[in-house]
Amino acid sequence: MTLTQMLAGFVRRHWRAYAASALMLLSIAVLTTWIPRQVGHVVDGMVAGTLRGQVLLTQLGLLVGAGAMIYLLRVGWRLALFAAAYRLGQQLRTQLYARLTLQGPGFFQAKRTGDLMALATNDVDAVEMAAGEALLAAFDGSLTLILVLLMMTLGVDWRLGLAALLPFPFMALAFWRISDHVHLAWQSSLSRFSLLNQHVQEGLASVRTLRALGLTRHNGQQFHTLAASAAESSYQAQKWEAAYEPAVGMTLSAATVIALGLGGLLVAKQELSIGQLTSFTMYLGQLIWPMFAAGWVLSLLERGRAAWDRLQPVLAAPLSLSDEGQASMPKKAQIDFEAISFSYPEAGRQALHEVSLRLPPGSTLGLVGPTGAGKSTLLSLLLRQREPSSGRITVSGSSASSDPDAQTSLALPELRLQSLRESIAWVPQEPFLFSASIADNIALAKPTASRAEIEAAARQAAVHEDITRLPRGYDTEVGERGVALSGGQRQRVAIARALLAAAPILLLDDALSAVDTGTESQILTHLRELREARPECSVIINSHRLSAVMDADQIAVLRDGRITELGSHAELLARAGWYATQWRYQQLEASLA
Repeated sequence: MTLTQMLAGFVRRHWRAYAASALMLLSIAVLTTWIPRQVGHVVDGMVAGTLRGQVLLTQLGLLVGAGAMIYLLRVGWRLALFAAAYRLGQQLRTQLYARLTLQGPGFFQAKRTGDLMALATNDVDAVEMAAGEALLAAFDGSLTLILVLLMMTLGVDWRLGLAALLPFPFMALAFWRISDHVHLAWQSSLSRFSLLNQHVQEGLASVRTLRALGLTRHNGQQFHTLAASAAESSYQAQKWEAAYEPAVGMTLSAATVIALGLGGLLVAKQELSIGQLTSFTMYLGQLIWPMFAAGWVLSLLERGRAAWDRLQPVLAAPLSLSDEGQASMPKKAQIDFEAISFSYPEAGRQALHEVSLRLPPGSTLGLVGPTGAGKSTLLSLLLRQREPSSGRITVSGSSASSDPDAQTSLALPELRLQSLRESIAWVPQEPFLFSASIADNIALAKPTASRAEIEAAARQAAVHEDITRLPRGYDTEVGERGVALSGGQRQRVAIARALLAAAPILLLDDALSAVDTGTESQILTHLRELREARPECSVIINSHRLSAVMDADQIAVLRDGRITELGSHAELLARAGWYATQWRYQQLEASLA
């Protein structure tokens, strides 16, 4: 879809606002072109001595009234037109945000956060201006130009009008050449602004790392370079936009010289009155706006086209994951991984190879193995952040919308994404906290939770004592990404948030890596209590610490994307494989510590 097609569709949907604006602009154009003609009549009447006294005051009053009416109409069309244009900006930002929230990790690996933020700000602003100011200026300028030319040629003198138009084809040629440069310049400007935006976003997110490594000066120099580049590209775009004004000025100057020269000759021959020549020169002055409007419209449209060329591919990008399922997540769901294989597009080998597992309702599954074995990948497939290359994941159990005794078996794509994800409480390896209070972060999945419920979840996650030692307790603001808390505290706040959600499936993706063994033991004890209190809750724990999964009903050892060992803690120790070796090593390490 081109920018023109998108704007045409938007105008059709909001035709009332644009029709009202057009009607008011038409009235303004008529009044504006009537004023010079009226002034010409007044001048001729005063020269002839036929206008004086009350008649003169009446004529002057009409001119004042026309000016006041133009003022009111200009206010009116701005209210009508810009309200519609702002709705387009809101619509595009909402559409962009909704589209981004449906994309999977693969999309965001190919897109930079700063670039996406720039699309939602600068680029949408440029398209919004094309829908508002550009369309307004195009309509108003074109209408004024047509009426003024008609009044010049038919209302005053056609010979004078045609002669004054002789320089205008040269101006059109200049506009055509300038608009090409404006489009390229704004493309470069928007791209460089995105790079600058990306650098600022990354710099602020990693400010502590930059300080620790002594890279703040280097980072500042990079920012200076990018800022200078963005400023230079913006300057080049503005410079080419400024080229419209000299073209207009030279054209109108040439037209004025021609009009005054020929007009003076016609007045000398008494083929034109002084009042008519006065009206004609005023009409020439009124051509300034249509000419400037033409340059302004071309500039805004080229800026909007450059922005739309960047924005439209993101809006039209196919979703990483389909959401065509109609079913709800079954109650007490049993989860089956059936010969799951998966490969990352950029990797040369399979991350998972024919993995088959079963998680009965109310049971706990432990996932262990070396780094890069595919444990987190398996959880991401269950969350439908990615789709398996082959095999499938199914859930079976009693349906929430039918007879509780009726059993259903559904593949994950058959479930609504919203229903699936509402049924899973996930604590990722790197928990994300919002710039809000600790209480708000814990209550994210259950906004109606009472303070008592929040504190109970914090106790289960062994973070309550840490929170009470903070200056404002649960009302302490954690800062962006939880910067005010330690890594272990962030993990435990995220665990408390997941426990408060009370979802039937709990995923802990190496969520205990930043806590000490004593705190880990407390959290695991509370998880055992949770399973006793909520026997329908299923838990999957991915951990490098084998002590975190020793109480699991079943433990799977993943190595190079394959299940090499499967069984309970005691069974795996008896087999003397990777699990038993790693267990002895970790126990020895703990005793030495």
